Amino acid sequence: MTGSTSKRRGELRIYLGAAPGVGKTYAMLGEAHRRLSRGTDVVVGFVETHGRAKIAELLEGLEVVPRQTLVHRGVEFGEMDIDAVLARNPEVAVVDELAHTNVPGSRNTKRWQDVEELLEAGITVLSTVNVQHLESLNDAVERITEVSQRETVPDEVVRRAEQIELVDITPEALRRRMAHGNIYPAHKIDAALSNYFRTGNLTALRELALLWVADRVDDALQHYRAEKHITDTWEARERVVVAVTGGPESETLIRRARRIAARAGADLLVAHVLRSDGLAGASPSSLARVRQLTEDVGATFHNVVGDDVPQALLDFARSVDATQLVLGTSRRPRWARMFDEGIGSRTVQESGPIDVHMVTHPEAPRGLRFPHLYRSPISLSRQAWGWVLSVLAPALVTAAAVSLPEHLSLANAVVGYFLATVIAAVVGGIVPAVVTALLGGGLLNFFLTEPRYSLAVADPQNVVTVVIMVLVGLIVAVVVDRAARLAEQAARARTEAALLASYSRTVLTHPDPLRRLLEKVVENFGQSSAALLERTDGHWQLAASTGPDPCGQPAQSDIDIEINPDVHLALRSRVDGSATFQAADRIVLEAAAGQALVALQQQRAAQEAARTQREADAARLRTAILSAVGHDLRTPLSSMKATVGTLLSPDVELAESDTHELLTGLDESITRLIKLVNNLLDSSRLATDAVKPHLQPVTYDEIVARALVEVDHQRDITVDIDEQLAPVLADPGLLERIVANVLHNALAHGRTPGHDPDVLVQASEYAGKVELRIIDHGPGLPKYAADTLFAPFQRLDDHNHTGIGLGLHVAKGFTEAMHGEIRAEDTPGGGLTIAISLQAATG
Repeated sequence: MTGSTSKRRGELRIYLGAAPGVGKTYAMLGEAHRRLSRGTDVVVGFVETHGRAKIAELLEGLEVVPRQTLVHRGVEFGEMDIDAVLARNPEVAVVDELAHTNVPGSRNTKRWQDVEELLEAGITVLSTVNVQHLESLNDAVERITEVSQRETVPDEVVRRAEQIELVDITPEALRRRMAHGNIYPAHKIDAALSNYFRTGNLTALRELALLWVADRVDDALQHYRAEKHITDTWEARERVVVAVTGGPESETLIRRARRIAARAGADLLVAHVLRSDGLAGASPSSLARVRQLTEDVGATFHNVVGDDVPQALLDFARSVDATQLVLGTSRRPRWARMFDEGIGSRTVQESGPIDVHMVTHPEAPRGLRFPHLYRSPISLSRQAWGWVLSVLAPALVTAAAVSLPEHLSLANAVVGYFLATVIAAVVGGIVPAVVTALLGGGLLNFFLTEPRYSLAVADPQNVVTVVIMVLVGLIVAVVVDRAARLAEQAARARTEAALLASYSRTVLTHPDPLRRLLEKVVENFGQSSAALLERTDGHWQLAASTGPDPCGQPAQSDIDIEINPDVHLALRSRVDGSATFQAADRIVLEAAAGQALVALQQQRAAQEAARTQREADAARLRTAILSAVGHDLRTPLSSMKATVGTLLSPDVELAESDTHELLTGLDESITRLIKLVNNLLDSSRLATDAVKPHLQPVTYDEIVARALVEVDHQRDITVDIDEQLAPVLADPGLLERIVANVLHNALAHGRTPGHDPDVLVQASEYAGKVELRIIDHGPGLPKYAADTLFAPFQRLDDHNHTGIGLGLHVAKGFTEAMHGEIRAEDTPGGGLTIAISLQAATG
């Protein structure tokens, strides 16, 4: 039985391989011999040689714990005896095949659960696992090898290991090892080489193992960079970021970027910039297709908010330590770049150490852009068509009027020019509409009115016609422009709603909502860090933060969002310490800040509720202890005080028999006090989960004999236990306390005159368990007390019996700690029976 102090958790070292036969077990046993030579206490809990002579040779010189034999469906299996290893309590245990599934009937379903018990007991474990047994890679391995692996181990179990050593070997060398008979028996070699151990399979498995280990190394690197506040790009590992707009070229860019990342063995991140002026024409269905393709190629999708698209992309790339950035080529013609150099050019100029790939795509030649005098909400493709119609439509009307004068009158031509102006306004907006009206008026005056083929205006009504056409075009274009701006605002509202909904979901569903919310703000708005600051007694304090070097007060921030006078959300930019946000950005940030305050209040409310609950529980416990202990401690202490006073009094002369009687009563009082204190201490250990039993085979007859020494009125107890009964797995000290407490309870509450004996102790075996039954013939258990019998501070009769009601509570706690069961039953004919059921020790 362990003491009250808990042991330090053992360390786990795992040897990871890409396939059977790479040398994991060999390397593990070599490490075991090295530790043994240094004086470390090493035992082998389980190692399967699979008939390999070199493994068997390495087992020589190492202490091997005998296996536990289990029978399943008539067949005997040897499994690791976890209880024997725990009882042996070495410094290091060697346990092969971490993903192994134990035979039914074992204490744990999986061997990694056995290993967890060893680690909790403070034992360091050396173990092995193949990459195909990792839960996250199981389906990938099945696609590669066409072999289903049923035995898996959660990735988190392996990732928690203090050391992971990759045991690597080339596919050719592994196949030679297989051909030489060093892995499988001769009759299995040909089939293995032709199927699972094909060169292509082994190469793919080897790459999976290397990448998985690299991921764990990357986690350690990111943790170090965060601790040291390092923001510069480290090219320790390739990461590729591809920027998409959601347009038709996005799928081409993602596929090309996936190939670039695959050649470099890099992670792929897909970034979509949300502009404060909307989604730039990307429909939700298009973005849904982009997200689905992102998942299909094994990449991750990220939304980044920023009006300065190149800066937002580069800030995001630097934040994830990307080494390459993939962009699509611009749709702009060369002459248009004279007015605006474009996103790609700026990104290349400001990328620094990040390599930028400009990828061509089928959409690149389309959608010519023309410079315009104002910022139109109409898409560029519609503006281009508007310019085309502004030239073609008046020309077609003029050609028709000139060619068919007998069918088209001047009035018809004027109506045609009006129609061309309206169409240009609807399609292209204000500028194409004005150009169409002016061009139509000029063609009307030059070709269709006197004097023909002259720019002279003979009839003032022609001027009025041109002016009316321009006004009609302007009116229609303004209406179209207004509708487009409303659509743009709706798109912006959808973007804001998507972000706000994301923030709300985080607050409502995430286990750590405040931290995750700040992380989302940093990612969406391209910042370096975010801090929620709270002013207390005139000083700013950091309530929560994310990112390196968070602001300590609002004045140090680049963006300061005031939630209320005493609570601010402070953001710090990544590159130059400055950021420009439009009003729409601040609206979203203010909403996010409000959600952060709600999350902070929820967090503190939960903490306060937990603290209040702890205080209430502690108060109830103190009250119960004072109530229960007050009388039961005072009574024996008063008796002891009176006895000692009598014995020490010089005025009282006592006969030898009287002195003996007083000393006997004093001894009984001291024994009662010891029992009370022991139960209190045991209850405290159970409450703090400090009970760690050492299980070993013991028999009920020897435990009952030792427990009888601790109880009074042994003549009232009859023991009927077969000495040939199978032993149970138990901690002897704990089991003795259990039996003693139950016997004491039976003697105190179950003794009824007229029954001889008062208490009967029996044992029997059934279904792999051995059950001890302590039977009394007292008043039994009232129905109302069935649910509280094993609760602390419960007594059936506070007036007639001593004790503070902890005996059965302690018994239940100790039994469950040994993976057993204790229950109460009615005794036939009246009385109470307590049954203690523990696992039988076999093998």
